[in-house]
Amino acid sequence: MWKQFIGKLSWKSMKSSSGGGGGAGSPPAKPPPPPLPSPRENGAAGKPSGSPTSPAASAGAEVRSREDAFVQKVNICCAVYDFSDRGRDSLEKERKRQMLMSLVDCIGAAEEPLTETMIAACVRMFAANLFRVFPPKVRSGTTASETEEDEPFFDPCWYHLQVVYEFLLRFVTSPLVDAKVARKYVDNSFVSKLLDLFDSDDPRERDCLKTILHRIYGKFMGNRPFIRKAVSNIFYRFVFETDHHNGIAELLEVFGSVISGFAKPLKEEHKLFLWKALIPLHKPKSVGVYLPQLTYCITQFIEKEPKLSGTVIRGLLKYWPVTNSQKEMMFLGELEEVLELTDMAEFQKCMLPLFQRIASCLNSSHFQVAERALFLWNNEHLFDMISQNRQVILPIVYPALERNTRWHWNQSVLNVTMNVRKMFHDMDERLLLACQNNFEEEEEKRAATEERRRLMWEQLERSAARGYHQPVIAADVSFPPPPSSARLVAPTVT
Repeated sequence: MWKQFIGKLSWKSMKSSSGGGGGAGSPPAKPPPPPLPSPRENGAAGKPSGSPTSPAASAGAEVRSREDAFVQKVNICCAVYDFSDRGRDSLEKERKRQMLMSLVDCIGAAEEPLTETMIAACVRMFAANLFRVFPPKVRSGTTASETEEDEPFFDPCWYHLQVVYEFLLRFVTSPLVDAKVARKYVDNSFVSKLLDLFDSDDPRERDCLKTILHRIYGKFMGNRPFIRKAVSNIFYRFVFETDHHNGIAELLEVFGSVISGFAKPLKEEHKLFLWKALIPLHKPKSVGVYLPQLTYCITQFIEKEPKLSGTVIRGLLKYWPVTNSQKEMMFLGELEEVLELTDMAEFQKCMLPLFQRIASCLNSSHFQVAERALFLWNNEHLFDMISQNRQVILPIVYPALERNTRWHWNQSVLNVTMNVRKMFHDMDERLLLACQNNFEEEEEKRAATEERRRLMWEQLERSAARGYHQPVIAADVSFPPPPSSARLVAPTVT
């Protein structure tokens, strides 16, 4: 492959050198004999002057020619064209694409390591082709669903960018690229600009970036702290400022594999990343777009350190939706996955606020939310923990179950509620009867309070009606008349 590069560059010099000759008036004569070697050139012993070139010098010349040919091609690929007009500069675009493809094949079949000059030229070419400012996003006035992405946008220059990304991936994964040398050029500035590309509207570009970022994180270990910090800043900006970013799902997918490689016990930095960066991602309306990747990252943390399950549950309760039923169903699904990894000690720390929230979901007028909350009792691990803590949990959820059996409008919710009530009956009948008696007492108190409130409002309405038809003015409430000597003076305008 390198010989092809060298051959393309050297044939012109050979052609130009073959046309040289003598002066115009020189007579035809035989070429003069070669001069005799001087003693200084051959030494005292008169050694012949035609000594062969040393192997080191020839190897250095070959490396320089290989390097020059490679850098020349890379520099040609630094030219940037406008792809919005397909007919413009079509020949130059195709020529550049062919050169990029040849560079991709070259770096894949190379047997000698790339020099520092070649690495610098490659990084410069990546920056020239990839780093760009995206046009401003024009959003429609309609509100999209929380679980659906916007209509995908396909970049017209992807036909060209795809080869550049393929070259970058080969460059990062190649064993012939020395990480210590490349670290000088694949620095924090390069990585920061690469992370900015995750906001691209083209899903194909984000998919390529996802693979490349994962490879960079694995190869350039010195960049790992900066990558974690930069991604955290992207999450902060998305949650608390912009509320819009196209690449959150891809970044979370990369960090899912990164978190699985964290060593035990977890560092404090990693725990802060969970609490300050991952858990607040439940706040935006578009959480459904990246919820599977987010749930995977969170469960990876819990598998590494089970004590973090209580922190995650409290975070979910903090950002629990109040008026968004679709988002509430997604939270219930994630909550079940977290509870499957929760041990008894952490469960007991947060079961009071947890089941207060679940009881509220049981009485939801949205039948899918109520049904999804009732399905939590089908989880064997959760049912076992509930049965061991039934003295605390049943008094919290029994009023919600009883209200469903009496007043819920959906027959499916009513049937599942009866099944859950039967589970508690089989679990502890005496406790269930005690909760039932307590519920009846509370209902009687509530009915009496409602009756007193109704009678009070009726009395107020009757009093208001009498006061309207027969006005009564108290003497102490009447206002004194103004003095007769006082004159109304219009305010002067200065």
